[in-house]
Amino acid sequence: MQHTIHGTTMPVVTLQVTAGEQVYTQSGGMCWMSDTFEMSTNMEGGLLGGLKRAMSGDSMFLTTYSCRAPQGIIAFACTFPGHIVPLALAPEQSVICQKSAFLCAERSVTLAMHFRKQLGAGLFGGEGFIMQKVTGPGAFFAELSGEITEYTLEAGQVLKVDTGHVAMFEPSVSFDVEMQKGLKNVLFGGEGLFLARLAGPGKVWLQSMPIQNLAGRLIPFLPKSSN
Repeated sequence: MQHTIHGTTMPVVTLQVTAGEQVYTQSGGMCWMSDTFEMSTNMEGGLLGGLKRAMSGDSMFLTTYSCRAPQGIIAFACTFPGHIVPLALAPEQSVICQKSAFLCAERSVTLAMHFRKQLGAGLFGGEGFIMQKVTGPGAFFAELSGEITEYTLEAGQVLKVDTGHVAMFEPSVSFDVEMQKGLKNVLFGGEGLFLARLAGPGKVWLQSMPIQNLAGRLIPFLPKSSN
């Protein structure tokens, strides 16, 4: 399977798929495709599996596209301004993602709910207790908001991040939150009461404009109801 990413702020990933290869996405995630695909939609894992996916930001149903010809193309687009990040996951290799980060993946890739064990990280870490865990082998495509910056942290290296800007990280990275020091910093610093604390080793992906921040910026410009 080969891929090409087109566009800038609203990108599209086009997959070149050969016979027998399969790719899946959440319900309604496909944009266009050649007529060489067979489509199958189901609630994988039953009702409980569907509810877990809904809690982690995806739809209850997943749709699998199987190529039934020597080759075909299929495309998936970002649902908000941002970037598509492609990852080639090795067997048992995983990444932890924010809610709604899963765009599409090869059928061999597993999508599961990830539950934060730390109370502080779950309450104040920007994404709540529930995130997404994606495990290889296979190609996985994440949709993240804004511009994306990658860091590879050494063992013991710490990065402090404004909550909500943590888009994705490897399971080896420790994720926790810490309270800002100083009353003036909390009240007037503009960063809120808590910061996310990421400790290596491992890779992290940070996003410049969390979708909730973008929504907050747009609210003052939205038409107000006459009621």
